[in-house]
Order: sequence, then C-alpha cells, then structure tokens
Amino acid sequence: MDAAIQGKVSAWLTGNFDQATKEEIKKLQADSPQELTESFYRSLEFGTGGLRGIMGVGTNRMNKYTVGMATQGFANYLKKTYPGGVIRIAIAHDSRNNSRFFAEITANVMAANGIKVFLFEALRPTPELSYSIRHLGCQAGVVCTASHNPKEYNGYKAYWSDGGQLVPPHDKNVIQEVEKIASVDEVQWEGGEANITLIGKELDEAYIKMVKSLSVYPEVIAKQHDLKIVYTPIHGTGITLVPEVLKTFGFTNVTIVKEQAVPDGNFPTVVYPNPEESEAMSIGLKKAKEIDADILLGTDPDADRVGIAIKDKQGNWVLMNGNQTAVLAFNYLIEARKAKGIAQANDMVVKTIVTTDMIDNIAAQNKIKCYNVLTGFKWIAELIKEKEASENYVIGGEESYGLMIGSQLRDKDAVSAVAFLCEMAAYEKEKGYTLYDKLIDLYVKYGFFKEHLISITKKGMNGQKEIAEMMETYRSNPPKTINGSPVVQLLDYELRKGKNLQTGEAWEITLPKSNVLQFILADGSKISARPSGTEPKIKFYFSVNTKLATAADFDKVHNELNARIDGIIKDMQLK
Repeated sequence: MDAAIQGKVSAWLTGNFDQATKEEIKKLQADSPQELTESFYRSLEFGTGGLRGIMGVGTNRMNKYTVGMATQGFANYLKKTYPGGVIRIAIAHDSRNNSRFFAEITANVMAANGIKVFLFEALRPTPELSYSIRHLGCQAGVVCTASHNPKEYNGYKAYWSDGGQLVPPHDKNVIQEVEKIASVDEVQWEGGEANITLIGKELDEAYIKMVKSLSVYPEVIAKQHDLKIVYTPIHGTGITLVPEVLKTFGFTNVTIVKEQAVPDGNFPTVVYPNPEESEAMSIGLKKAKEIDADILLGTDPDADRVGIAIKDKQGNWVLMNGNQTAVLAFNYLIEARKAKGIAQANDMVVKTIVTTDMIDNIAAQNKIKCYNVLTGFKWIAELIKEKEASENYVIGGEESYGLMIGSQLRDKDAVSAVAFLCEMAAYEKEKGYTLYDKLIDLYVKYGFFKEHLISITKKGMNGQKEIAEMMETYRSNPPKTINGSPVVQLLDYELRKGKNLQTGEAWEITLPKSNVLQFILADGSKISARPSGTEPKIKFYFSVNTKLATAADFDKVHNELNARIDGIIKDMQLK
C-alpha cells in the first residue's frame, strides 16, 4: 500500500475515532485491502455542490467524521461572513440509510459553533429545504441526500441565503475552509443543543400554500378533478408532500404505488431510484395500465426530479424524457399566462446549455427572453437573483428531469412539478386532448427536436484520469465532421471560448468556467460532452432537429432523427 494511504489509515486507527470505525478498518485490512485503498486513497472532495460518496469508513467515504469536518469548515465560513450577528441554518434529509444520522451530526456541529439550527423533525423533500431557507430568513441550508444515486451513496448539499446551492464566491470559499480542517479534533461536535429547533408541520403548510398559489387554471381542475393519476415516490420523500399537494390542487383520483410508497434507503424494488430509469418507473407503469390512468408520475428520493409517462395516439404508454417534459411545462406556462392575461412584458424563462433548444424557439416566437446557464439549478437561482429587480422569472428547467416553477424557492422542485403536470394533463383533457397530442402539435409549430443522453462510467482511481484524457483529446483535436456533417462550431466552456472552425472567428463565452465542450454541426445537430461533478461519469448529450410538416408524419420523422443520433454515436465510437 502507498505510504501516504498507509499514513491516513494509521491516523484513523490511532486518532479520536470510535471503536466501531477502528474495527471496520482492521476488518478491511484483513479481508479487503483493495477496498481499504479505495476508502483512503484521497479525501472525499467537498465540491461546489457539497459532498457525495459511498458510505463507509475512511477519508474517501461518507461517514460521521467526513460529514463533521465538512460541517466545521462550512460553519467557520459562515462565522467569517456574518461576524457578530445571529446565523440561522435550515437542515433537512431524505430517506437514504444514515441520512437522519448525518443531518443530526450536521445540526450538532453547527449548533456547537453557536449557529441557530432549524432541523426538520423527519424526512422532507429537498425543495422544501430550499423554500424554508427563504421562509425562515436563514443564511444557509444543508440537505443530506445523494439524490438519485444507488443505495450505497449518501451526500450533503450546501445552500446559501437565497435558497440556491452555493455559487461563486461562496462555493470556492467554503471549499477552502473545509480543506483547512486537518483533523477530527478541530470539529466542535457537541454543546450547542439549545440552538436546535425542530420544524415540520408549519413549514409544510406554508410550502403547500405557496405551491397552490402557482396554479393557473384551478377552474379546469375543478371540472377534471377525477383525472386518473398514478404516483410513485420510489421509496423517497415525495410521499410526505405530493399526495397532499395534489389534494390541495383539487385532484380526487390519485393512486399511490403501494410497493414503493414506504420510504426505504435500501430502495428494495429498484436498482437506481431514479425516474429517468425505465426500470424505476416499471411498477408504476404496470399500475397505470391496470387502471387505465391518464398520467403516471414518479419522483426520486429527495423529490427534486420528476418523471412522467403518458399515452400515445395508439393508447400505448410512453415515458417522456426530461426535455419533452420541460417543453410541455415551459410552453404551458407561456401560453396559459398569455391566455389568462397575467403575462408580463418582462417575463423570462431559464434553461441549461444541455437542455433542448426547442425551448429557445418557443420563447423567441412568444417574444419572451430565454436565458441559457450552466448545468445545475444553482445557476438558474443565481440568474434570478441577478435579474429579479428588472425581470420576472416564470419557469426554469433542465433535461435531467428538473423543473422550478416560480421564484419562491431556488432549486428544482418535483413536488410542485407533479401538481403542475397534472394540471396540464387536466387542461388538455378538458379540450379532448392529451399531453402527447400537445407535444406533437408543438413539434409541428416549433420544429421537431429529439435528444438522447449517454453516460459512460469510469470507476476507481483511474476513472477520473481516463475521463480527463477524453476531454483533452476532444479539446485539442476536435473532429472535422461527425456523421458526415461538418463541425462548424466548437464551444469550450472551460476556456470560455467559442470558435467557428470553418472561418476561424472566435468569441468569448460569458458564462462561468465549466468543463463542457459542445460541437455544433452544419445540419443543426449539437453534441455536448460533460464530465459529471458528482459521479465518475462522462455524459454525452445529443440533440438533432428537423421540420415536422404535419402530425401524420411524426413516426417517419421520429425514425429519421433516431437514425441520425445512432449515426453520431457510431461515428464518435461511443458504443
């Protein structure tokens, strides 16, 4: 074993760590030296979003000590930023194994540092945490979750006073403070119990009231209250609020998927508790078919992502991807606000650079500003903060199943999204239509955009290196053509430079630095390459488009666009 790794192991075996931790390390020494190496070869990185990792002993794992040290660093930064004043923080957690334990560790360390803590009494959705920060006038927030990762993982998302996750300069500054904590002996573990206040029902009521205020067509819901809805929380926190929000909106015919209704960090019915995965939605789909439902909806463990399924023209169930769901939601709000006379001249919508450009077309034709930001809702939150004095935020979204309606919280919110998607389905049903019919009409009106995502996982110590090498090759030697179409533009968000590869013209990209590359092809296709910030993955996003003359041509054109995506993937040797 490498001497540096051995030094870390020895420090844990001789330092102020509990006996159970030391016994587990000895067990790994005896039985699983490779796993021991993986557990200690680096320190779990406190990235710009916080912590995320596999649970277990060691510096590279989520455990009491890595969470405690991260929290001490965050507390130190809060005390430096707000000297002399009362600092308030809201803390929540999801249904994962150890989430409550990590939330209580976080609360205890913050409280021991003299910070006023508002700790949710039990599991709650992440969006409610974002809302609570603003509602309670907090300077910060933490939610213990690993979102949609497999059951072995847990994490820690850090928030600032606006209810959004950390952005510059706070993200880097917090990281610096966390990195200064060299030992568990520097952590103030206890002594501030009087600073902790448990919260729950009163916040739920305020949040639900806020979500209800977002409804545009309550009178349509009153007529279509018996819309057949099937909902699955996939063993997560959605069960605490989604059924109540649907009831408050006025829906009376909601079926909860029983097999996935109980919060459970082992996620016993799925491999990945992620509504992006068809397997996670399969039990709900079975129930939807069984009762001939109108719509199926599923949320991930911390209820910030939503997936939906609807019926096509033949009555077959189709799982929508995040881009399709976003197109429907953005268009609905733009159209509905106009029809109701509540649209404002300064309305704006926001999406991320890897989300379908069909939304840009919809916004442009409706004379509404559409801003593009880096991946992650923290950038949407940052833009709202920047523009709120002069522009009116309506909706934001990203392709990875995230929507944020209204600006009263600042993170993606599957709870309000579920209610809104059901309102949209009710609105179409009132006209004798479905959301699927509506989507095809939008393709005819604004262009048929088809997207696809591939994630390539590179595990272990060499994984990050391999991903970095892939990006460097694309950056230094971009392809001249992809699938027979010339590459006309290379957008490098790390270097913040755009370049026309045919004319040599270059320009500055004004967004913050991010390790993303985009290739724009002559035929209008767009390919984005982006390493994940939270997992050992590199993601490739493909977007192709063409005109759709009539709804009758849908199947034919859909097959043509699929073939174009397949050709791009094959040419880039990604399969």
